[in-house]
Amino acid sequence: MAADTGPEVRNLVIYEVYVRQHGPHGTFADVEADLGRIRGLGADVVWLMPIHPIGRVARHLPLGSSYAIADYREVNPEYGTREDFARLIARAHAIGLRVMIDVVFNHTAPDSVLAREHPDWFHQDEHGAPMPTVWDDVVEFKDINPALTAYLIESLAGWVRLGVDGFRCDVASALPVEFWLRARHELAAVKPGLLWLAESVHASFVLARRAAGLTALSDGEIYRAFDLAYDYDLWPSWLAAVRGRAPVSRYLELLRFQEAIYPANAVKLRCVENHDTPRIMAFAPTRAQALAWTAFQSFNRGAFLIYAGQESAATGRPSHVDVDRIAWGGYELQPFLTTLARLKKDPAQTGGRFVLLGGDPAIQAAWHLPGAGLYGVFNVGGNGGEIAVQLPDGTYEDLLGGGSRVVRGGRLRLPEDAAILRYADDLALTPLATDLLDYRAGAP
Repeated sequence: MAADTGPEVRNLVIYEVYVRQHGPHGTFADVEADLGRIRGLGADVVWLMPIHPIGRVARHLPLGSSYAIADYREVNPEYGTREDFARLIARAHAIGLRVMIDVVFNHTAPDSVLAREHPDWFHQDEHGAPMPTVWDDVVEFKDINPALTAYLIESLAGWVRLGVDGFRCDVASALPVEFWLRARHELAAVKPGLLWLAESVHASFVLARRAAGLTALSDGEIYRAFDLAYDYDLWPSWLAAVRGRAPVSRYLELLRFQEAIYPANAVKLRCVENHDTPRIMAFAPTRAQALAWTAFQSFNRGAFLIYAGQESAATGRPSHVDVDRIAWGGYELQPFLTTLARLKKDPAQTGGRFVLLGGDPAIQAAWHLPGAGLYGVFNVGGNGGEIAVQLPDGTYEDLLGGGSRVVRGGRLRLPEDAAILRYADDLALTPLATDLLDYRAGAP
């Protein structure tokens, strides 16, 4: 694990913005105007998807993907100027928000500054021209040589000097860990305390890259240089559970296994949607189940990501390559998400111990802190009736849904979506038993 990752990272709330699709015009100024609301939602960090100019050669029409970058050291003129971006950063800092930008160092647009000036740095075709390897609108570096390393790190340093507080690193698993370790070390001298988020990749992608003779870091390697990593290692299992195609208990077993194989202070970025995935409201069987899963992933051990539009219960994923502005509506889920974000800072979550308790007929989990614990019941299956819980009989305040919940005879009526209860007892909680972690499983 990165030696200087602080414990507070696991309680961060990160808000993801695609500038092109944000506000009436899709500009830095529109994002700046919305920062107060984003901070009020409970976000600690605003992550901007790539802010750089987009290549024109091989672009996906009509406007191109922001991940096909032409120049790492400039801003996309469609969004505004460097001065506009600097003003956005200053406003964010003034209200207590940190600003993270996307770093796309695995590939560039075919007509990027680097592809023109250093074609030999890229995988090349028989004519010596940079060529695609995975995606058809970008060309990939063949190795991170010393000159390229110096260029990339200096590019990052320039944004840090402008005020940027951290980096979300696209396809981080595709670059050598030694590069990320050096970048982290050198940039710490420019600005201590930068936040490093890795888009670690699906296990199938790791295997495919390795089979092709390409770099592919495991999550365990990623954690040497990063503060946070995606939870794509479990994403297919989670999707199957949400869609009812696999038992929820299987996903929970993998969650516990995940805790056993990574460093004790490893932090996963939990979410129910991001710019590369469908919206939770589009694929959960019901609205109540979507809210239950959202509440669980916020309550889960790790930082929590909110993707712009989620607070309006959006069902459509904005286009990567065209103007497709988010329809904000009435921010109907803003109070719900704000409560979840506030609970991320509850003493039980900042100083307690996370315990998975069960998954049938609903997920149960707790943040155990003697005298001030939090107990969550997440009805991800959309079931009715009652559930056996590990709480003493009594009446409990529901910190998520409001009102109170009664435990009688060791049983609680299932909430429609989710409930988070405060308990004061020093309970002897029984963790979820899983075959993956039980060496006695199947023994006679």
